[in-house]
Amino acid sequence: MDKKYDLLERTENFSLSVRDFCIRQKQDTITREYIVQLVRSAGSVAANYVEASEHLGEKGLIFRIKVCRKESKESQLWLKHIITNGSEDLEKTKLSLLQESLKLERIFGAILKKLTTKAVSKAS
Repeated sequence: MDKKYDLLERTENFSLSVRDFCIRQKQDTITREYIVQLVRSAGSVAANYVEASEHLGEKGLIFRIKVCRKESKESQLWLKHIITNGSEDLEKTKLSLLQESLKLERIFGAILKKLTTKAVSKAS
């Protein structure tokens, strides 16, 4: 299976899993704000990777991958802020989502490193 397709699917699955996690959360004044931010950042990981895969040129690709990495980091932040109110199931899901967002951050970091190395060697 094509790696690009795998990452498209993976980022979409991450976004959907975050959505499902947030739907199950108890919402109060504070948690609601974290949930809004988390849904936005997780969705942005997927949306920006879709744009990155559209071959809009090297600069556009590098920019979108940077955004994907940044949004993965933000997703980690918001996940850490959400309180699961003692629910073992929600806590387990939260930890799994944290782990996935960290993996995505590392994947995008590796892609970015490869792209910037390639861009520098082209310029030389």
